[in-house]
Amino acid sequence: MKISRLREIVVALCFVLLLALVAAKIERDASPRLAGTFRAADGDSLALGEARLRLRGIDAPELVQTCTKAAKPWNCGLEAKRALAALVADRQIECAGSQRDKYDRLLVICSSGSLDINREMVVKGLAVSFGDYELEEGEARAARRGLWGSEFVVPSEWRSRLRTEGKREEPHFSSFFRGLFVVE
Repeated sequence: MKISRLREIVVALCFVLLLALVAAKIERDASPRLAGTFRAADGDSLALGEARLRLRGIDAPELVQTCTKAAKPWNCGLEAKRALAALVADRQIECAGSQRDKYDRLLVICSSGSLDINREMVVKGLAVSFGDYELEEGEARAARRGLWGSEFVVPSEWRSRLRTEGKREEPHFSSFFRGLFVVE
């Protein structure tokens, strides 16, 4: 009698799990998909025409954020933007997601063929894991790639410090244009 009851419970759990997997697949397939030639807005945001997208699961330094490498200031925010720009340059990119962040940007995972753009930013050490990609962050950290080969403040903490100090989160006008057009 106990074995048959246990079997019923196992079958019921398997059925619930199957329903959850089907629901997740339907949600993923229903996610808006954007494709085309994207441009990097910063190290974790892309633009496609007027659409602004935030790469889900990662957090890159802000454009004006600096880090210290070999006892010298290093514009890690601009470097992250450059790395993302190189990853999306001259490639057909597809991004998908269904959630939005507090700035109403679509949260997306972007890929080009088998290349996961979000993952690659963490592998390069130019973005930290923000809920996903913990293994990749560990690898980058161990290899001292990008941010992990420097002294830096985690981007979310850096933004928090700006708010605490009463400064604006977004860079001022001249810094914004410097981040867009300066090539070092």
